[in-house]
Amino acid sequence: MNPPVSIPPVLKIRPAAPSDASVILQFIRELAAYEREPEAVLANEADLLRDGWGEPPRFSALIAEYGGEIAGFALYFTTYSTWRGHHGIRLEDIYVTPALRNHGIGRALLARIAGICVEQGCPRLEWDVLEWNESAIAVYRRLGATMQSEWRIMRLSGEALTALAGSAVPPTAA
Repeated sequence: MNPPVSIPPVLKIRPAAPSDASVILQFIRELAAYEREPEAVLANEADLLRDGWGEPPRFSALIAEYGGEIAGFALYFTTYSTWRGHHGIRLEDIYVTPALRNHGIGRALLARIAGICVEQGCPRLEWDVLEWNESAIAVYRRLGATMQSEWRIMRLSGEALTALAGSAVPPTAA
C-alpha cells in the first residue's frame, strides 16, 4: 500500500473586492495592535468601500489566500516623482495573519506589487517600516530593498493641519 500523498496548500494572490473590506479592516486592526497602536485605527468598513471602490478609487489592495483561507493583504496607491517624471507605487500596509506566516505569503504579496510596478513602468516601490521591526527590515533587505536614511517622514495632522489650512490664500476664480 502506498503512503498518503501530502498536497501542499495553494497560494493565490488576487485583487481585493468590495466583499473583502471587512477582512481588510480586521487585518488593519491586527497590524495596528502589532505596531503597538491599536487605538489609532479610526477607519471603518464604509471608509474602505468609499476609498477603495468609489470614484475615483484612492487605493488598490491585494488579498492572499492560502489553502482557501484569506491569509493576508497588501494595500497600495500611486505616487508621483517629480525628479523621475513618473508615478510610482507606495505600499501602505502589508500583513499576513500570524498563524500563516513563514509560507512565503508576504513575499508573494510584495512580488505581485513589484510586478505591477514593472508592468506600469514605475521606477520605484516604496514603503515605511518601524525602526524597531528588525525582522521585517531583515526580510526587506534580503529582497534587495534599501533603507533611505537621509529622508524623514513629516506629518501634519489634527489641530496643526486645521490651523495651516485656515491660513491658506483663497483660490482665485477662473
